[in-house]
Amino acid sequence: MALQLSTDELLTTTRTVRKRLDFEKPVSRQIIQDCLDLALQAPNGSNLQQWRWLVVDDPERIGRLAALYNEAIAEYSKQYIEEGFSKAPGVDPAFDRMNESVAHLAENLHRSPALVIPCMPGRMENAGIFDQSSQWGSLLPAIWSFMLALRSRGLGSAWTTVHLHREKEAAELLGIPEGRWTQAGLFPVAYTLGNDFKRAPRKTAESVIRWNGW
Repeated sequence: MALQLSTDELLTTTRTVRKRLDFEKPVSRQIIQDCLDLALQAPNGSNLQQWRWLVVDDPERIGRLAALYNEAIAEYSKQYIEEGFSKAPGVDPAFDRMNESVAHLAENLHRSPALVIPCMPGRMENAGIFDQSSQWGSLLPAIWSFMLALRSRGLGSAWTTVHLHREKEAAELLGIPEGRWTQAGLFPVAYTLGNDFKRAPRKTAESVIRWNGW
């Protein structure tokens, strides 16, 4: 059943959800398909609709993807620390909360009712800025619409990309044709523990807008 949210409430309370995903409650294929039906109404380049959406609800494959995710996050975290981007615990409470949230998702990803991997055609290792922008711009609006549709029905997700450090292994696991598709991320799907999400702290529009020039 859809939540009774105004447009402004929906747009300002759709979060990347990690610690409040309900890993115990099953999610039907129908509700995921319904949300994707809405997502696919998003604008895309030349209306070519050149996307594919892998929905993984087999527990064994979810477990294997979660293992790849955890390998990647361990490797990335080590690099993050070595390059000096990490902060000591207690220095920045918001940073600590984010780390706790990321760790919680990593520890529980294998329990997700479903994982969704949006894919776009081709590879962009050597693509110019026009081709990159056109491809990402043809997929990301639909991904965000998917997250909004989930939120409107009492579900949530987390926009994650760290598994892309193991993109080749994930492609082999899921049978994605080599060299022909690009995975855009990995999205756990679950009902949320409560629906009382709030606005997040963000910069004001005034602080980032530049009128008629830089």
